[in-house]
Amino acid sequence: MKKLSIFAVALAAVAFAACTGNKPQNEQNGTDSVKSFEQEQIEENIKVQMDSLAAEFGKLKALPILKDQNGNVILSDEEKQVKPDYLLNPSAIEDAITLPGKYRILSALSIDKQIAIAYDMPTDEYDEAIAKLSADINDPSFKVLDNTDSAFETSSKLYDAMEENGRINFFWQMAASALIEQLYITTQNTDKFIAAFDDNAAESVTYRIVLLQDAIERLSAYDPEVKPISDAIEPLKVLNAITVDQFKSQLEECKEQIAASRKILLN
Repeated sequence: MKKLSIFAVALAAVAFAACTGNKPQNEQNGTDSVKSFEQEQIEENIKVQMDSLAAEFGKLKALPILKDQNGNVILSDEEKQVKPDYLLNPSAIEDAITLPGKYRILSALSIDKQIAIAYDMPTDEYDEAIAKLSADINDPSFKVLDNTDSAFETSSKLYDAMEENGRINFFWQMAASALIEQLYITTQNTDKFIAAFDDNAAESVTYRIVLLQDAIERLSAYDPEVKPISDAIEPLKVLNAITVDQFKSQLEECKEQIAASRKILLN
């Protein structure tokens, strides 16, 4: 895990922000070609770094609460009798007014549908809500997915498509929403879901957080719509576990912060 190399390029975002700040008109005149070249170089540098982050992110497997070795969370018949009351209501899509908000809720609903399936809950309302949101968003990038239910996976394939379609910032918003939703769900039934993790999976969560924070913090330097997301995932910095025991303890300690982050992302 090369965390230091990830942060080594953080100055690029600062340089980009400085370059795109308001400048006196007389300072810009006569140097347009130079400024344009410099800005192109900075933008290209950021793109390279973002591509690298996305490539690393795409290598990570889905969190164990969604998939065991057979592809599903294993719940006993007795456990399935107590349905979760913490999942996002599909009607929440009616409150999604902004485009970024629709992407984030789509990502969270995709996660919650998988949990509903694990509990043998009906998913018709989830299907309808996901289909409606997908139609409202109308992102051609989703065509690379087998179905929109897999949008939460935020794969490298989806990243490439969203980059091509000029929607790359939304990729990271979806990724943040998916991660926080999964962490939130884990905190609601920690003893059950933590059993699906091993030490490697716990450390993978930490790495996922590092990648997300680095990407979003850099994006927030020049995209004001991303800044609230950067603030929302700030509490996740306390999650730095390398063992399951550490992960469980840290989740318990920051349960309220995770719930608050989720509220910010889904409102």
